[in-house]
Amino acid sequence: MQLHELKTPKNSRKKKRIVGRGRGGVGKTCGRGENGQKSRSTGRATVSSSEGGQMPLIRRLPKVGFRSHRPILNQVVPLVRLNQFENGTVINAEFLKQKGLIKSLNKPFKILGDGEITKSLVIQAKSISKTAQDKIIKAGGKIEAVVKEEKTEEGSSKE
Repeated sequence: MQLHELKTPKNSRKKKRIVGRGRGGVGKTCGRGENGQKSRSTGRATVSSSEGGQMPLIRRLPKVGFRSHRPILNQVVPLVRLNQFENGTVINAEFLKQKGLIKSLNKPFKILGDGEITKSLVIQAKSISKTAQDKIIKAGGKIEAVVKEEKTEEGSSKE
């Protein structure tokens, strides 16, 4: 087969419709109707949320729920992942970050009670689920609650 023998498949090239050439078919107004905003070549397009004089749908529906702009997203640490450490190990944020179980020290983490624990560990965390607490104590471990220290201004005295 030579280059001069190549042919395009049938109906693969569609001719562009030429409008505005006389009165027949799509002449004069080019299929846009007579007057109005939509008939102009320039100008703004109609707003999709506009419903004429009718009350817009977004205003007819009730406001429901609340979504915080700054949600508290805990880093999750399953209880099963703590089985790899030795008995008596102190588990805190720095230790978990070092071992790669959490990604950031700036975000809070929570220990969840997924699975069973066999080691007796010392847990230092702000938030632990109720089932995780029960399983840690049952395995002989201890839980030390970490309370965030409040910053006091220097120079101000409480008397």
